Amino acid sequence: MKVRVLVRLKPGVLDPQGRAVHHSLEGLGFNGVEDVRIGRVIEMDVADNTSDETLDDMCRKLLANMVIEDYSIEKLDQVEPA
Repeated sequence: MKVRVLVRLKPGVLDPQGRAVHHSLEGLGFNGVEDVRIGRVIEMDVADNTSDETLDDMCRKLLANMVIEDYSIEKLDQVEPA
């Protein structure tokens, strides 16, 4: 099973990388961007019988810093090639 974990900073946590990107976009003439937050995507192939609780445990113990980050888990549909 393919799983995608989206990790992002919690609201209110300063995001210096997001600020730098925001400043650069303005410098390049892209107006109307009000805020930029940077996160990360982790994609994993796990056994089909991996439980939601196990995936959540992986995130809490290693993949996300629970003090400053939130995460969401997506199970991706497997599409067989034709």
